[in-house]
Amino acid sequence: MSDDAGQMLLIYDDPSDQRSLSLDDASSSEESPDGTTLSLEAVHDAIPYNGQRFLTHDAAYEFYSTFAKRCGFSIRRHRTEGKDGIGKGLTRRYFVCHRAGNTPVKTLSEGKPQRNRRSSRCGCQAYLRISKITELGSTEWLVTGFANHHNHELLEPNQVRFLPAYRSISDADKSRILMFSKTGISVQQMMKLLELEKCVEPGFLPFTEKDVRNLLQSFKKLDPDDENIDFLRMCQSIKEKDPNFKFEFTLDANDKLENIAWSYASSIQSYEIFGDAVVFDTTHRLSAVEMPLGIWVGVNNYGVPCFFGCVLLREENLRSWSWALQAFTGFMNGKAPQTILTDHNMCLKEAIAGEMPTTKHALCIWMVVGKFPSWFNAGLGERYNDWKSEFYRLYHLESVEEFELGWRDMVNSFGLHTNRHINNLYASRSMWSLPYLRSHFLAGMTLTGRSKAINAFIQRFLSAQTRLAHFVEQVAVAVDFKDQATEQQTMQQNLQNISLKTGAPMESHAASVLTPFAFSKLQEQLVLAAHYASFQMDDGYLVRHHTKLDGGRKVYWVPQEGIISCSCQLFEFSGFLCRHALRVLSVSESAKSKERLDIATEQTSILLSRIREQPVSSSLALRDISSVQRNF
Repeated sequence: MSDDAGQMLLIYDDPSDQRSLSLDDASSSEESPDGTTLSLEAVHDAIPYNGQRFLTHDAAYEFYSTFAKRCGFSIRRHRTEGKDGIGKGLTRRYFVCHRAGNTPVKTLSEGKPQRNRRSSRCGCQAYLRISKITELGSTEWLVTGFANHHNHELLEPNQVRFLPAYRSISDADKSRILMFSKTGISVQQMMKLLELEKCVEPGFLPFTEKDVRNLLQSFKKLDPDDENIDFLRMCQSIKEKDPNFKFEFTLDANDKLENIAWSYASSIQSYEIFGDAVVFDTTHRLSAVEMPLGIWVGVNNYGVPCFFGCVLLREENLRSWSWALQAFTGFMNGKAPQTILTDHNMCLKEAIAGEMPTTKHALCIWMVVGKFPSWFNAGLGERYNDWKSEFYRLYHLESVEEFELGWRDMVNSFGLHTNRHINNLYASRSMWSLPYLRSHFLAGMTLTGRSKAINAFIQRFLSAQTRLAHFVEQVAVAVDFKDQATEQQTMQQNLQNISLKTGAPMESHAASVLTPFAFSKLQEQLVLAAHYASFQMDDGYLVRHHTKLDGGRKVYWVPQEGIISCSCQLFEFSGFLCRHALRVLSVSESAKSKERLDIATEQTSILLSRIREQPVSSSLALRDISSVQRNF
């Protein structure tokens, strides 16, 4: 080997990267004398070699990168040199293994958190050097040094593709990912859809879930002022396409976006029909802009959640909440709900009292219960589950008197006299306890199943938050998807074969006029009504279970006016007739049927008398008459 071939060169500038590399140690053997790993390649002209020429330094980089990927490593651009030193016209470049160099020891700063991220650098000496040459007026780049020794294991083909250098998201894929994010689907679902679209095996996309998450996060790192402008432009664009889309906003003293609320045409139509009871969920934040998010949701006559409106606020104070409620009622043509359910928020409570004075303000029980573990778990310890069971028993009691007595016993039994959360719950009991709420219409939104459906609906457009400007569009996609799903569910419900269980005329009539969801709720009560007995009193009916000797419910019925009510107040609370009222109606229906039977019997007797007056002409006639008598 010549002296030139054996010379050594320091090619790393920073102290951590300095080590000797051979300029022309090109190798394709399996093992090196010092035990380092060598990359192998059997295809001719696919291995870099000294004297190899490229038109540009980028072409050389791409060639070396392709070679590295086949071998099981990646490369990075390292040092550039110019004529007569660094920075005076580029004449030489170095490309090195991604594990070249060593990570410098960082000086720890007191009070600053340190990232505990392990470096992949291990001092690998594999490299490619190219030099710029000019011959006959033509410029080329010549390979003047190549070392292929690695002091680390090389990756298999199914592993090397996960190196950052080989992971990339094309512009087309970025557009698809952004579109997917607007629908609210998860990153895992996005990956599966892209795999199907590209016909690749699971896990073989040129990027990972982490890359997609980083991409979505990058959309959020934009100038807030630009985001606000884009957001308002998006709302105005939707308004131009759909005049029935409504939005309102406020600016602060510096003309910065302060609050914004909006609602879609389909939402306003739904509210007109199903806006008697509304959940105003204010427990979320839009992480893209760190703004509190309020969502108005209801439920339709198929038992499906329906979206009414959204609001983003800069601050959670009385003025902001009052503005939000004003904007919402403005969208809905001044119509306030009969009942509004919210989280426990004193400013919101005051705002509702001022802006919706005729609306009953109640607390969402699932929002209250969701705080129980942090409030009571530590203090009650092993008794927490017993206490929670007792709370639910008290919550479902029917009379205020029973609740008050039971609450006092519960506090004494569990020693909670000084617990501030218990005291706060008791102070607000008229806003969450069913004995206090049964006279108000809540559309069944206190039920566990209904609350889960509402939460799932809300999470649909919160699960993939992107830019603020896209959020209003993202919500629209989710609402439109929900509307389509509702229509499909409605069709499926309507196609179901309804099974009658009681044979009562009112059951068959209900099946013909109610939605399948509403009919199923009525049918449940109608079946249970058969287990109750009714007793007519001077001022109505007393209805109780046939196994009970005392107690019961008072049912008041005014047939002439078509009015019926029960002391259990199920109809007022949920919109469905209770078993007690249905029992009274069933008895009345039976009474009407008896009257009709008496008329039919009387007319039949007259007919038989007239037949008997006629002469008998044959035995057949006698058999016919006997048959008629048996049938009647």
